[in-house]
Amino acid sequence: MTKRDLISVLDMKDDMPELIDIAIKLKGERGQHGAPLKGKTLAMIFEKPSTRTRISFGVAISELGGMPMYIASSEMQLGRGETVEDTAKVMSRFVHGIMYRAYDYKIMDELGLHATVPVISGLDNLEHPCQALADMVTIKEKKGGFRGKKFVYLGDGNNVCNSLMYACAILGMDMVVACPAVRMPNAEIMLKASRIADENGCKISASVEPMEACKDADVLYTDTWISMGDTTLAAADALRIFRKYQINQELLAVAKKDCIVMHCLPAHRGEEITADVIDGPQSVVFDQAENRLHAQKAVLYKLLR
Repeated sequence: MTKRDLISVLDMKDDMPELIDIAIKLKGERGQHGAPLKGKTLAMIFEKPSTRTRISFGVAISELGGMPMYIASSEMQLGRGETVEDTAKVMSRFVHGIMYRAYDYKIMDELGLHATVPVISGLDNLEHPCQALADMVTIKEKKGGFRGKKFVYLGDGNNVCNSLMYACAILGMDMVVACPAVRMPNAEIMLKASRIADENGCKISASVEPMEACKDADVLYTDTWISMGDTTLAAADALRIFRKYQINQELLAVAKKDCIVMHCLPAHRGEEITADVIDGPQSVVFDQAENRLHAQKAVLYKLLR
């Protein structure tokens, strides 16, 4: 069987609804779904620090009967000059899957090209597909579906935003990206997502006016204003550029009354979101965080089984 990778959300374009349903099913059966991945080992390589990705993948493979293997990139020969190609070929002889949290998507792509076992992105500087999958699981749980819903992303047009554009387009959900003009998401990804959205009867659009963007929203979503490893923006500049894109009670008031608020964490209360919103009754942030575990399980079940 040809191996499959999950490096971009586009890698699950044809089976995202199935993966969402698998995640919800496994969530409901937690502790009772047996060990479908017994004997499987997942190598987890981290270039960046991690809380949710490391713990959720480790627990996910363990609860499915497999074994996690944590590896810091600084402890590998890859960090001492060994080629990505050689690393991929060797690791493919040892493990059944590789989860990689990387700084550079080019290295991620190269690892996927040369590995003969599935490569799963735990984040790179272009996308965060597993986060987007967990987010869609959360929206289906809270809203029942996607069509006819309005999703608004506020803040920095980063890797999370890129993956969310693809996910919304695939599932038929309208998305408005509300970002400063100087921090809009990747133009090529936005164009691809817009074309997919056209095929699925929805729309991906951009705005620099957060108040207008948030009107009648079903979902408000934000992320930290300065992504980990991003040296292109100073903290003082971020506060100035993004201030009006903060999710607060004023923006929440123009959304639908049953709007949910999402954040992929870690959060900086008082910056991209106020404490009263993230800790308020419309926040689903910690349900969303939990769903990283169940979404990761679905991916592992699909790719490694």
